[in-house]
Amino acid sequence: MTAEEIQSLLDPRALELIEKHTGDDPAAFALKYHERTDLPVRAIAEQIACRKKAAKKLPELSRRNLLYTRLSLEQASSEATARYKAGIEGMRGEKMLDMTGGLGIDTIFFSDRFEEVVYVERDEVLAEIASYNFRQLGIDNITVIRGDSREQLEAAPDDTFDWIYLDPARREKEKRTVALEESEPNVVKLHGLLSRKAGRCCVKASPALEITTLREKLPSLSRIIVLSVDRECRETLLFCEKGTKPDGSAVAVSAVCLGQEGIVVVSSPGDAVIRKAIAREIGDYFYEPDPAIIKARLSGILAEQYGMRFINPRIDYLTSDKKIAAFPGRVFKVKKCIPYRPKTFRKFLNRTGITAASIQRRDFPLSPDEIRHLFRLKESDQHYLFFFRDFAERLFCLFCERET
Repeated sequence: MTAEEIQSLLDPRALELIEKHTGDDPAAFALKYHERTDLPVRAIAEQIACRKKAAKKLPELSRRNLLYTRLSLEQASSEATARYKAGIEGMRGEKMLDMTGGLGIDTIFFSDRFEEVVYVERDEVLAEIASYNFRQLGIDNITVIRGDSREQLEAAPDDTFDWIYLDPARREKEKRTVALEESEPNVVKLHGLLSRKAGRCCVKASPALEITTLREKLPSLSRIIVLSVDRECRETLLFCEKGTKPDGSAVAVSAVCLGQEGIVVVSSPGDAVIRKAIAREIGDYFYEPDPAIIKARLSGILAEQYGMRFINPRIDYLTSDKKIAAFPGRVFKVKKCIPYRPKTFRKFLNRTGITAASIQRRDFPLSPDEIRHLFRLKESDQHYLFFFRDFAERLFCLFCERET
């Protein structure tokens, strides 16, 4: 998307065509109008394609005839995560700086919590799109600045902002990166500057980021939230607060699971040690915690809370004799626990007539693809096969049915 195309899209005729063809196939639209040199046909087709994706990712905002680019929509926070972040306790004040504005989805929700939000974006096209979208939504307390966010930060007096928000770009030479030091801007290098300019800072990091050693890189780190939506881990949020010192105390860690049923929050109990109870045999029910809980290393909290046992101390598979309907994760009824030996397992498949299944494994020597190839199993969500080692290092497979 170019700056010229953005200006062309603001033509009432172009906006009318986008609205009229929102439900159409973008390629078919481009083919039908390819001879219209008076219209930005390629850009309109891109908007039609983006609106289909936005309807899922931004269900409420997408009804307001906003503009997008493919990449910015892909990288933007979802409506669910942006709304959650804006509603976090203490996320309010007079002035916030969004250093990595992008499409502006987070900025939109933060604008309800602050008297002024300063949106900074160095990409001319994105800044123009965000400005248009803010106007469409009737938001008048967002200041849009096109430029380098670090320069803006350095020029601001100390303690200018109540909060600073960053969503660093996690691409390096067209490859995705996870490490904070390899993201842009480099949050680790900026740590001191951020602390001088704002009392609090929130960094949206990769959900794959290793969280155990972050205090060494960010001395003022006070809290970590791992966020999932519908059992997909989306973001790791890092909260830094001025005055926090690495005194040896543990950083507070929470897993927040957003879903159709509501919000489930699991938090670490400070410095308390949670001892894992290990199952000597598999119970009637099998459990896989939500990915955010696994990532935050809080499965032990669930196990203790619900009286569950770990299948082995290295993996996050849990078992119980009772069905726990409110469990934040997947719940399965155990149909059969089978010691894994290739010949006997093949006989089990032949005897039960299982030719397709959803295959998952933890702490098992074969990958799902290798298992599928070895036993010629197709993909299906009708049957579930979980492969693992038990407490005595023996190989097993659980044949399960999903509980709703």
